[in-house]
Amino acid sequence: MSGTLRVGPVALRGLLALLLWLVAGPAHALCISPLCSCSVTTTNVVFGNHNPLASSNTDSTGSVRVGCGGVAGLLIPYQIDITRGGGVSYGARRMNSGANQLAYNLYTDNTYLTVWGDGSGGSQSVSSGILLDVLGLSPQQTHWIYGRIPGSQTTAVPGSYIDTITVTVTYN
Repeated sequence: MSGTLRVGPVALRGLLALLLWLVAGPAHALCISPLCSCSVTTTNVVFGNHNPLASSNTDSTGSVRVGCGGVAGLLIPYQIDITRGGGVSYGARRMNSGANQLAYNLYTDNTYLTVWGDGSGGSQSVSSGILLDVLGLSPQQTHWIYGRIPGSQTTAVPGSYIDTITVTVTYN
């Protein structure tokens, strides 16, 4: 199951304006049918205006939600990976506006220390599981994506910056 994470276009008035969004309609996976079925949805990570001359970072959040239903007592483990997008590595994700670039990254928590990726290149996947309850339907689990555009990117020019990231959820 996979979806798309996008850093999308936004108008600019003196400051850099950015939009990072997740695009993934409800996706479904079957876990040994008819024992269970799972779905994944994503929400946008939206950066407001970003001033490249300011030393402060611009932060925002989005999410990946995983929900499952089926036979009570069944444990459904899964792993969430995201690609590096247009960057050359997980440590150097880049949004583009034509030939212009702006650095940003996506993290697993609000300390902004662990880069979310696929477990390679210094990144980390997110793993979890859902234990189905008596009714066979447990609440969705929400995994927050923490986005950050570092401050002091003085070579960035005004524009609409975009990047595309694929979100993949693997059920074990």
